[in-house]
Amino acid sequence: MLREGEEERVLVVETHGAPPPPRRKRRKPRAVEVAPGPESLPLARATLVRAFAAFEEEAAAARWLERATSEEKALDELVAEALAALNQALHAHAIASADPHPQAVTAERAVAARLGFGSGQEVAVGESSTVREVDIRAGASRRRRRDEELRPQERVAAVLGGRERLDACETLLLRARADLDAGRTREAALQLRIGLEALLVELRAALNDPDHQADMATLESRRDEAINLATSALSGDLASDDSARLADLLSLCERVLRRRRILQG
Repeated sequence: MLREGEEERVLVVETHGAPPPPRRKRRKPRAVEVAPGPESLPLARATLVRAFAAFEEEAAAARWLERATSEEKALDELVAEALAALNQALHAHAIASADPHPQAVTAERAVAARLGFGSGQEVAVGESSTVREVDIRAGASRRRRRDEELRPQERVAAVLGGRERLDACETLLLRARADLDAGRTREAALQLRIGLEALLVELRAALNDPDHQADMATLESRRDEAINLATSALSGDLASDDSARLADLLSLCERVLRRRRILQG
């Protein structure tokens, strides 16, 4: 969906090695030999074409590619732009097909990432005349390093072993974060409204820690703010200052959850 003021982009998605369409009738199970390794899986390739940024000559395109692949910030922004466009399409497909389990793609899940340029005929089919493969996994981001410090594997084991349970607010606030990062501020405001309510109940006495108590008191005092944001979201897109308050409230909720995970080990 092209919002007002946005520049035109084209997303080209292809699937390589896709299996044949499923049979209408399931065939009976049959004995097979144990394979020495896993079978190859289909691979999807998504290409984002920045149709608004055409180059007049190849030399200009080459200079852009050299600059984009040598500056880490520029590279991160281009990768984020491509992921945002792909996830927007996946979200729209999930809603259109009434799929309650939408998929989202992150840089960590990508097999490879490439940046390049080509003629109009080439990019229309996802090809490029000049392309460079970029390493988007090196140099973990601050957020990724933070998440690694939380030792998620240990918590997964505790949950599956019945020694710990997941709170409802964690799921709700994760959904709010996914919506906000994708630019779906209305959905994020609605998720935050109930996620904050759940957090105030579930984590009220989670920690005997002054910082935790101070943050919980702040959230309690801003409870009406979350309600008003959700009410505004029912009427239409949020204004920029409302979106800023939404992001700040969500970050505060995430800080409470993060502190609980760290201090409880």
